[in-house]
Amino acid sequence: MLFASGGFKVKLYDIEQQQITNALENIRKEMKLLEQSGSLKGSLSAEQQLSLISGCGNLAEAVEGAMHIQECVPENLELKKKIFAQLDRIVDDRVILSSSSSCLLPSKLFTGLAHVKQCVVAHPVNPPYYVPLVELVPHPETAPATMDRTYALMKRIGQSPVRLLKEIDGFVLNRLQYAVISEAWRMMEEGIVSPNDLDLVMSDGLGMRYAFIGPLETMHLNAEGIVSYCDRYSDGMKRVLKTFGPVPEFSGATVEKVNQDICMKVPDDPEHLAARRKWRDDCLMKLAKLKHQVQPQ
Repeated sequence: MLFASGGFKVKLYDIEQQQITNALENIRKEMKLLEQSGSLKGSLSAEQQLSLISGCGNLAEAVEGAMHIQECVPENLELKKKIFAQLDRIVDDRVILSSSSSCLLPSKLFTGLAHVKQCVVAHPVNPPYYVPLVELVPHPETAPATMDRTYALMKRIGQSPVRLLKEIDGFVLNRLQYAVISEAWRMMEEGIVSPNDLDLVMSDGLGMRYAFIGPLETMHLNAEGIVSYCDRYSDGMKRVLKTFGPVPEFSGATVEKVNQDICMKVPDDPEHLAARRKWRDDCLMKLAKLKHQVQPQ
């Protein structure tokens, strides 16, 4: 949907024809709803964008003439390696081979491919139509031009790409996310805060700031600049950080307790989860509009 919103012709490929059929139906429904609500991205109408998207049951035919290939198969290293090995045999020397992996290292995904210089991880954030961040993670042999072209493409379709200068397990987003989840879990295990109050600390506290500025600018503004913040608060930060415990197991009684509390708010049956995701996406869409309106000059 995002590539089509930028005016690009898109071909969807899957080994299951039904997946392609379902995707095309869902895309049509989504685009029509977005157009009705005034939230459709790009300058083209829904029908114009839909005319750019087609399905294809043959991999070689799907990638013929492509400038960019975005792999979106499940997060399974062997499966992804198999796909890229297939692509490596049929692509030219110009197309970008991009993986949507959220934490598999490029050195594990792409090493040994003839077209490794054209390979990059471009990790979007769920749901990507409403959350614009894309992490660009290079293989050690990725050509600078591959990073530049992928960065430019993501900007053109309205995303917010960030460049990792080298690979690291979990990339940046999930390392930050796992740090928050880990400490949240430890505090619940130790009986310090309830699951629902823990979520409120983020949604009505830190998250309010972080929707507009990151942790480093927050430090900058919470004192007279970064140097002032470190002078003022580093001793306290280090004292607290030393009390952080080991990596949680994410199992046993804490899982049951968290699940029980969260399910009181959002039951985990398909209907309630789908409704809550729709509410989340509507909120993200409104937030995206607000962020666009309040961007500093």
